[in-house]
Amino acid sequence: MRDSLLAFIAPSTQALQFAIKTLLGGGLALWLALRLGLEQPQWAFMTAFIVAQPLSGMVVQKGLARLLGTLVGTFMAVVMMALFAQMPLLFVLAFALWLGLCTAASTMLRSAWSYAFVLAGYTVAIIGLPAIGKPQVIFDEAIARSTEICLGIVCATLSSALLWPQRVERQLAQQARDAWQTGLKAARQALTGEEEARQGLLEALSRIVAVDAQREHAWFEGERGRQRAIALRVLSRDLLGVLRLARGVARQWRQLSSHEAQAVAPWLQEVDERLQHDANDRPQLIERLRQAAGDDELNGGQQLCLERMAVLLLRIEDASRALLAVEQGRAPADAPRALSWHYDWQSALVFGSRSALAFLTLASFWLATGWTHAIGAMLLACVVCSLFARLEAAPQIGMMFLRGILYALPVAFFVGQILMPQIDGFVMLCMVLGVPLFFGVLGMAKPPIAATSTAFCLHFIVLCLPAPGVGYNVEFFLNEAPGMLMGVAVAVMAFRLVVLRNPVWHGRRLVHAMLVDLGRLTRRDLGRAENWFGGRMADRLLQLARHYPARPDQARSRWDEGVAGLDLGDELLHLRACLARADAGLARSQRRFLHRLDDALQRGPAPGREGDLDAPVAELQQALRACTPSIDKRLAEAALLQLQNGWRHWCQLRGDTYGLA
Repeated sequence: MRDSLLAFIAPSTQALQFAIKTLLGGGLALWLALRLGLEQPQWAFMTAFIVAQPLSGMVVQKGLARLLGTLVGTFMAVVMMALFAQMPLLFVLAFALWLGLCTAASTMLRSAWSYAFVLAGYTVAIIGLPAIGKPQVIFDEAIARSTEICLGIVCATLSSALLWPQRVERQLAQQARDAWQTGLKAARQALTGEEEARQGLLEALSRIVAVDAQREHAWFEGERGRQRAIALRVLSRDLLGVLRLARGVARQWRQLSSHEAQAVAPWLQEVDERLQHDANDRPQLIERLRQAAGDDELNGGQQLCLERMAVLLLRIEDASRALLAVEQGRAPADAPRALSWHYDWQSALVFGSRSALAFLTLASFWLATGWTHAIGAMLLACVVCSLFARLEAAPQIGMMFLRGILYALPVAFFVGQILMPQIDGFVMLCMVLGVPLFFGVLGMAKPPIAATSTAFCLHFIVLCLPAPGVGYNVEFFLNEAPGMLMGVAVAVMAFRLVVLRNPVWHGRRLVHAMLVDLGRLTRRDLGRAENWFGGRMADRLLQLARHYPARPDQARSRWDEGVAGLDLGDELLHLRACLARADAGLARSQRRFLHRLDDALQRGPAPGREGDLDAPVAELQQALRACTPSIDKRLAEAALLQLQNGWRHWCQLRGDTYGLA
């Protein structure tokens, strides 16, 4: 509570700048809308607040997404009204289907562009619902809303770009540095077997995912922003590789006896020191490790452990160069594709169905009662259900939205019904509206209360600037306010009643998706596989970690299964990388092994299947030993054995909780 009050009493410099920029952008949009004689200037005013973001690139991207969604939604509104002009029931059903599809698409697309699908959904409601019964005005309404929204986007973008511009690309360097340090810390924890290794892995994955999300916004900030965004793709790939290789070294280390481990422990300590301090002598250490790996006094397991340490340090060197490229704003020539994410069609369809059902509930009430202001309730239900569909905290955010409306009601009544009828001129209008909105925007700059403050600002504008012909009357206010509360309340009820995130069910689906991707990893192009597999696994492990504390004890193995899937995929990537330049005979043996591994993955790990990989592993081992010895062949054989051990471990995990999770 105290922190929330400080956002208004003692705001930061950045919050003050954000508030001034947003108010000036909104004021410019309102002035231009009035000067141009647009039908509903409040839409331009509101749009400037909706697209407001602290960083310039975020404003541009959100504005473009809103523009695209608005244009698509406008087109669909005209089409639906042309088809169902005299049939309100069919229009409602068609729109519910469209809203459900748009919501599902927005939850599938894991980027800021998902906002375009949200707008494409509820823009149809904004334009089409008020026009039911009077289809002759639909085209004019469509043109007017599009013009007003575009004006708001342009004004907000100009304000953000010209006044105290805060560019995303300038923050990428520090965020990349933070991700780099967190990744090295997680690698050290994995190597030394610290108890915090699991938490360190999650922190590193979270950092990589978070900085990758910012990369998308930097693309809209000129050539330097695009260069840093491309370099960041390389850094994400290399950091995922560092985590993968560090965990591989740890698995190899665990295969050594205590006596064997003691003999190579000084090397592990030296590698740990190089990771702890940003040393410049890593190339020399790599060379010494490779020389030590050739010592005949060491057995095969010890030599492989040292060779894996050398490969890890090589990958850290690659990651350090990628970090330098991000800091310098220089795109490497071999940049891979962006990280991929977990996609869940079934969950998306449930989210879409939830939005459609919430709308149909209110639409049924509207058709039954004929209450005109129920249109506002339907519109708000559409907005809240589609905008927050995939968020696990959607019910809480919905309640924050509801709280923002409750805060807006008394302020809007005082300003709209008492003050505004007495004022004259645009300057006085700005002063009367600007003071409450200034404090509202200060709250928008603070994430914990951003939803409440955003709802306050938007509904304050709606209640103070009614549509033409309505005027400042109490009747409009007393009818509009309950409609707003009803719309958000129905959305919150939908979030509460249609709950998808059952931990056990969700974990089972995530693990199944891992098995599918592991099978695809046996066939996927190696150059694109690392970011594809690493990004999807990072996303799934973070989801599993969020549900881990809430799971019953019998189902907690889902997290362990997720880690087992990550380790199996990491060793598979390592095996394929080691054999990437194999001769024709070995390549055929590799393809046969990958095909049989794919078959085993399709059946899935289970009790009694621990030996499914024994024969394929033995066959590929024989082929490797028949080839000319090399470091790559030795590392490939180690990865092969780790694959076999990882599969057995996964089958045992399934056996421990078989039939329970």
